[in-house]
Amino acid sequence: MADTPPERPLTIHSQYIKDFSFENPNAPDIYALMSEHTPALNITLDVQPRQLNERTYEIVLLLRVQAQVQDQTTFLIELDYAGVVQVAEAIPEAEVEPLLMIEAPRYFFPFARNVLATITREGGFPPLVINPIDFEQFYARHKKEALQATAVAEG
Repeated sequence: MADTPPERPLTIHSQYIKDFSFENPNAPDIYALMSEHTPALNITLDVQPRQLNERTYEIVLLLRVQAQVQDQTTFLIELDYAGVVQVAEAIPEAEVEPLLMIEAPRYFFPFARNVLATITREGGFPPLVINPIDFEQFYARHKKEALQATAVAEG
């Protein structure tokens, strides 16, 4: 009798752009200003899991990017990049949240980063290539902030 391969802990069923916005409010004047100054970037990220049924979840990476030169907005991007994943039955409940908050975003991030690079290039700017994100560190910080918020609420 042949051994069956172990079930994968996480199966990705689909991934997609859920919501997207790109604004270039100061074109074409901003291009001349950018030739003299490097834009300052403000990038925020969040991960939001939503349970669809017993072991199936939608994971949404929320990326917000604002670039400014001096006091002028260079561009604004809001990208909600999502995917539907299924957690294997063999995974204990205590391990589900880390899979959803670390592993799923780790798979989706390169695709979201590609969207950002493409839209900034098409918007007339150098491609925005965000460095890889340590989702384990992101998850640990998220958990710590949640515990602190709970302590404050109870205090």
